[in-house]
Amino acid sequence: MRNRRPAPLPLRDGVDATRVVLRSGEGTVGDAMLAAPACAGLTAADLWARAERGQVLDVSGERVDLAAPATPGRPIYFYRDLPTETEIPFELDIIHVDDDLVVVDKPHFLATMPRGAHVVQTALVRLRRQLDNPVLSPVHRLDRLTAGVLMFSARPAARAPYQQLFAERLVSKEYRARAPIAEGLDLPVTVRSRIMKDAGDLRARTEPGPENAISTIDLVDTAGDRGIYRLLPQTGRTHQLRVHMSGLGVPIDGDPLYPQVRPELAAAPDHGDFSEPLQLLAYAVEFDDPLSGARRRFVSGRSLG
Repeated sequence: MRNRRPAPLPLRDGVDATRVVLRSGEGTVGDAMLAAPACAGLTAADLWARAERGQVLDVSGERVDLAAPATPGRPIYFYRDLPTETEIPFELDIIHVDDDLVVVDKPHFLATMPRGAHVVQTALVRLRRQLDNPVLSPVHRLDRLTAGVLMFSARPAARAPYQQLFAERLVSKEYRARAPIAEGLDLPVTVRSRIMKDAGDLRARTEPGPENAISTIDLVDTAGDRGIYRLLPQTGRTHQLRVHMSGLGVPIDGDPLYPQVRPELAAAPDHGDFSEPLQLLAYAVEFDDPLSGARRRFVSGRSLG
């Protein structure tokens, strides 16, 4: 796993400085920065004002001359204005804290880390502020709409060992989902398929070819026409559990994408409506700790419905 040099600008209120890699070698550094997607909405006057305040630096921490010729591939750091965000009105509960590891119980609708319009309203920024620890870093991710157990390294040296657990599939993950009960569905079942997702597409798709997504699904409880399912993913493709449940004819309650896109749910968080969360919970993780050697198991305290 490639290590990136630390940013020359410190965190500002829990948020990292933005990193831009110049794509173009034509024009000035300022021109190339303004053409980058990360600088969308930033005016030339805004950029020059930041540079004059010493808030546009190169990887060595030196001030950047925006009038200098652009060099393709050059990384530059600056502070971006934070977007206006809808507050996620749910607590981020802490399950465990030690010198190496922080484990939280993430609520629905809260993104793992800053991306796009979600910056402050993310688990990472909230946790950095709450614990006053600027070097906290997620070692895996949960979708914004999925709740449950989420792990962070508490210091830089601990990040790679915990990330490696997930990369080598050494973490046993158990999810729970609420979905309709389908007559005639023989459970437990292990679903094997090939799932692909293109950048920019909301939905993943199943296509022919070598399998890359495996999930074991069972029914553990019922309430009327609804069931609580145990989902054991053996792989970690994007939207894997949602695609597999939908493919079995039991789409997860509150899913805005599968089997069909439901725009009223997909857009709900941006309008402050959190009344119908995706009923998917990262219920538990279990693994041998790479630093202490102890067997670890962390369980969500959240319930579905």
